[in-house]
Amino acid sequence: MEKNIFKNSSKSRFGISSIFFGVFVALFLAVVINSFMREETPNNVVKTGPIELSFSDVLRRADEIQTMKVRGDTATGKMSDGTEYHATLTYSPEMLEKFANNGTAVSIDTSKGWVDYLGVWVPIIMGLFFIWWIFRGIRGGAGGGLGRALVGQNPTKVVTGKPKTTFKDVAGIDSEKQELAEVVDFLRDKSKFAAVGARVPRGVLLSGEPGTGKTLLARAIAGEANVPFFATSGSDFSGIIVGLGVAKIKDIFEMAKRNAPCLLFIDEIDAIGQRRSQNSFNDQDREQTLNQLLIEMDGFSNETGIIVIGATNRPDMLDPALLRPGRFDRQVHIDLPDMAGREEILKLHAKKIKMHEDVDLGKLARGTTGFSGADLENLLNESALHAVRSGRKQVANEDIEEARDKSLMGPRKIRKMRPEDIKLTAYHEAGHAFASTAFAGITDPIHKATIIPRGRALGMVQHLPIDDKVSMSLAEVKANLVIDLAGRAAEEIFFGADKITTGAESDIAAATALARRSITTAGLSGKIGMVSVNQVQTFGARVPLEAASEKTAEMVDAEIKAWTDAAYKDAIKILTKNKKTVEKLANELLVRETLTGE
Repeated sequence: MEKNIFKNSSKSRFGISSIFFGVFVALFLAVVINSFMREETPNNVVKTGPIELSFSDVLRRADEIQTMKVRGDTATGKMSDGTEYHATLTYSPEMLEKFANNGTAVSIDTSKGWVDYLGVWVPIIMGLFFIWWIFRGIRGGAGGGLGRALVGQNPTKVVTGKPKTTFKDVAGIDSEKQELAEVVDFLRDKSKFAAVGARVPRGVLLSGEPGTGKTLLARAIAGEANVPFFATSGSDFSGIIVGLGVAKIKDIFEMAKRNAPCLLFIDEIDAIGQRRSQNSFNDQDREQTLNQLLIEMDGFSNETGIIVIGATNRPDMLDPALLRPGRFDRQVHIDLPDMAGREEILKLHAKKIKMHEDVDLGKLARGTTGFSGADLENLLNESALHAVRSGRKQVANEDIEEARDKSLMGPRKIRKMRPEDIKLTAYHEAGHAFASTAFAGITDPIHKATIIPRGRALGMVQHLPIDDKVSMSLAEVKANLVIDLAGRAAEEIFFGADKITTGAESDIAAATALARRSITTAGLSGKIGMVSVNQVQTFGARVPLEAASEKTAEMVDAEIKAWTDAAYKDAIKILTKNKKTVEKLANELLVRETLTGE
């Protein structure tokens, strides 16, 4: 059960808010009315029927004016014939002296009525009310308010009972769960640690790719330990008011101390924990918030019983002071699940879905290399949605296959392709497929070949790994180069060199990238040697070495071309030698559109 930690009497606050709002509106209307009451007499009685005189009329008819009462920039009185008048004039002692010399009874009213005081007090009251409303929003009071509209509600929540999530709900990351078992034991019974003199980590940093289960694991720790669980995110500590982040840090730690022992989870902690710059003056408020967090995590009174769990996708961005022992003592990196982990995750989520008995989750786990836990959950959900659209009451293999293809390649496209383009695509994919069979035992076996357009691809040959690989041999690298370029080779063999198309651009890019990585970072080239060459960007990040010289860069470019040229020649040789078999395979693709590996 979750509830807002700032919860209080919403009814009473709503009543106070209504009263203040009513007073605010009444004062505002009074100021507006005041602008129409300049003709008010001293006893607050408005006379009727006075004539309106301009400033020039007053000067021209000065001899006719019998009485004049001046109040601010308004003059009222009577003419010699008894007619009342009203005029607006600029106050001037010399002008009033002239009227007095003409026999006019001049009087100046300096008294102030309650309307005059509104001009002074209304802005003050409005300012105080505005400040109260803002800080009421900051403190999370019920009933809304302009403050919360400006700075947002404090979204921190606490689970007062035992959360439903436990380690049983977390699959595929057994080693990470073992790392955090000590935290659970400490929260259950810290006396056995104190008896030995051991200090349990005050903070645990969970890092990893999006969707690997960082938030889920944090909730499972609280569920296992049966302790209060505070959850917030790094972006919640920012606002338009300077100092707001520091105030929120103090508030949440004070509330956590009152509920200790407990867990405090900060998601996306890099939003406030970024590395501080020596010359930065633009992020002073964020750095002040970070400083307060550092103090709260390891200040003078650090035996608080609070364990802080932070989660981030970018641990490299965090400030070193946040990662030192005494703050985030333990750092747990959650990798993408391996094949066994993916199968566990699929089995966990499959309990909620009606699956056909023929569905093989182990095979599905093999074909989802690189999927996170969230990706696998979404895959099964997409399979269930496809089953419903197809009118089935259970998820079948074809539903899972469709969902996997959609995740990997995008949704199926309905394109009106020319017959010659469809034929060329079939021969292109047949070239990839046959080259894969030629290197059976070296590369991953084929899962299926298809010429059904998906996303930007007109067709694809998918491979199904036997197990998760962490490295590639030189023979496997060169075999994959041949397979990548076999599609273009098939186009040239069956349609001629002048009929090759741009459809192989992604294959050529993949082959070039594989050859470059193998030569510049893996040291697999005998000509270049076992050196790491920082020539180009690799997966968006440069190798942390000095840039290569022009001579070395030229050697690398020549070696990459030599590898790809040799792979292309091998692909031409293999497909030419087995031309009839490749042609038969292409014709089968034209008829069936999709062929399985078997």
